[in-house]
Amino acid sequence: MAVTALDDLIRPDRYPRSSGYDPAWVLGLDMGPHPLWLLENLAADLDLRPGMRVLDLGSGKGATSVFLAREYGVEVVAADWWVPAEEAAAVFAEAGVGDRVTAVRAEAHVLPFEEESFDAIVSVDAFEYFGTADGYLPYLVRFLRPGGQVGVATPGMTREIRELGAIPPHIKKLVGWEAIAWHTAEWWRFQWEITELVTVTSARLQPDGWQDWLLWARAGAEALPPERRGEAEPTLDMLTADGGEYLSFALITARKR
Repeated sequence: MAVTALDDLIRPDRYPRSSGYDPAWVLGLDMGPHPLWLLENLAADLDLRPGMRVLDLGSGKGATSVFLAREYGVEVVAADWWVPAEEAAAVFAEAGVGDRVTAVRAEAHVLPFEEESFDAIVSVDAFEYFGTADGYLPYLVRFLRPGGQVGVATPGMTREIRELGAIPPHIKKLVGWEAIAWHTAEWWRFQWEITELVTVTSARLQPDGWQDWLLWARAGAEALPPERRGEAEPTLDMLTADGGEYLSFALITARKR
């Protein structure tokens, strides 16, 4: 039997929990580089316990919410602006977690929840679209109970673009100005700690994050019909050219004071 790029998405040595999920299922819910790998890595810095109420902010098509409910036994509110709640709810029902995950259509700046109503807020590959503004964390932590946790996995850089003076050409070619929302782990640490609203418990780059991203991109390309595989080439070119020099994912966790 031929080994495919999809087989590279099963890595029990590095991601034992994620490897229990059909990679084709995860890829079918694709809205960004392997969300379960990111979440499993991020969750190692969180204290998630059964019965907790967790907001999955920017939950996309629902893979991360299914993972949270199954792996950690938490009650999940899956909030996303781009994916209709009915579509996400169908994914949850099919995965057998419909009784533990509630889908909500919500914009990140107008969250329809009561203050101090969550034990944890998690955001995987979405925070870069809404969370970099100076005032966003102070807004978000209003929804956390005292001592509650927040954890974010977002595209990251090994050096700040401001420090570099320009967006590296191979990154700019694919994402343009959007890369200015990709920051170092230390940028995030300062951004959060300066508010004095949270204590940052971890701020780091995902080990070999660019390589994980490349494995995901290859599997995604292979899953496309032959006539569409050229669509994946720009991402593959960017990651190959980068080779880990600048690109990774930043993983940040904190507790509300």
